[in-house]
Amino acid sequence: MKRALGMVIAVLALGVGAYLWWQDQPQDGSLLYGNVDIRDVDLAFRTGGRVAEVKVDEGDAVKAGDLLARLDPAPLLYSRDSARANLAAIRAANALIHQGYRSEETARAQAELNAADAAAVEAERLWQRQRSLVATGAISRVQFDNATSQRDQAKARVAAAREQLKQLASGYRPEEIAQSDAQLEGAKATLASAELALSDATLLAPSDGIILTRAIEVGSMVQAGSTAFNLSLTAPVWVRAYVEEPWLGHFPSGAKVTLSTDSRPDHAYQGVVGFVSPTAEFTPKSVETPDLRTHLVYRLRIVVSNPDAALRQGMPVTVRLTR
Repeated sequence: MKRALGMVIAVLALGVGAYLWWQDQPQDGSLLYGNVDIRDVDLAFRTGGRVAEVKVDEGDAVKAGDLLARLDPAPLLYSRDSARANLAAIRAANALIHQGYRSEETARAQAELNAADAAAVEAERLWQRQRSLVATGAISRVQFDNATSQRDQAKARVAAAREQLKQLASGYRPEEIAQSDAQLEGAKATLASAELALSDATLLAPSDGIILTRAIEVGSMVQAGSTAFNLSLTAPVWVRAYVEEPWLGHFPSGAKVTLSTDSRPDHAYQGVVGFVSPTAEFTPKSVETPDLRTHLVYRLRIVVSNPDAALRQGMPVTVRLTR
């Protein structure tokens, strides 16, 4: 008899407890279900080469700016030094063009013109004498023709010397200066590219996170852009949840919510609704509540204010409005 009475009391107590628990649960759309959404990023070298050093492995936690791996810099150093030397040579040539010709060059051109003028005067005098002699038959026609040729050549040398002096006096043409300037800018860009390639031989963590996968080893050759590591970001941590249209107004951007997981139901995470999808969609399969599977819902992105290492990618989360 006592045993039967005890069983009745236990059943009543269990029923009362279940009823009180049920009463404490939200009976409306203020209770949502979602999943942890943590971003990850593929990290790669922007230049190719041989891996010289790897500093991290799978599972390692890294901070923004930490060294992850480094390529052999020797070929890149050679390219940079070659670009520097080429830039120095082109810069010197460009400076000469902008300064114009030296006074010594102009003076030499003037002296060459004076000498050509003197030679032309002498050739003209010889030609005049030969012309008078050929008329009397004192010299042959061949000798006169030679004198004529020498006179014409002397005149041509005078014209060439005068043009050379004119060019030196006026300096380089605008087209030549523009060409030299363009070559200088090209050399600067080549050096900047070589320096950037050298900098890209060092792979740094872009933000705090955990190395999920490592795809390189020391000594291996890598191509530019090929994945070296996959990094799971530790911040921000989001929860992707879905709300039915009647309760959409209760979850605007900025609404505060409380989050909990099955693995730690007593640990409350705080969150804020950061994004509400403007378009409706059918409830995804990841939402396990049977009555919502065929409903149109709106996707929410909730930013977790106090995340920790216990929140893992894809982990189911229960979302409650903060009261």
